[in-house]
Amino acid sequence: MRRWTLFALSMALAAPAGAQSDCSNQASQAGMNACAEQALKQSDAELNKTYRAILARLKDDKPLAQRLVSAQRAWIAYRDAECQFSSSLAEGGSSYSMVRAMCLAQQTRARTEALQAYLNCQEGDLSCPVPAP
Repeated sequence: MRRWTLFALSMALAAPAGAQSDCSNQASQAGMNACAEQALKQSDAELNKTYRAILARLKDDKPLAQRLVSAQRAWIAYRDAECQFSSSLAEGGSSYSMVRAMCLAQQTRARTEALQAYLNCQEGDLSCPVPAP
């Protein structure tokens, strides 16, 4: 039961303000699956926004932009493989889509944070390939 409470809490935190009540009190698996998919869509939208912001800053450096594209494709392959692995015990069950979506959303939020860090680098940071605006 604790697992579902943690899930409801994580979905409530990931959901927009208007949808919190819908996802924080889900009792059906279908409802929990839908909430997990909603959280995944939100995290994916934020990732895409951040990714586009970085590409915009790299518009004058095509080779560097291509490295970002390559890194992002490799990250997507990693994310998908990791979530396939971590959700493998639920495979074939009614909770599989929820467990997988929760993993994908968590991995996506972590990637977004990493990309956002590139948008806020200090001048002269040689470990940050993204120029300041």
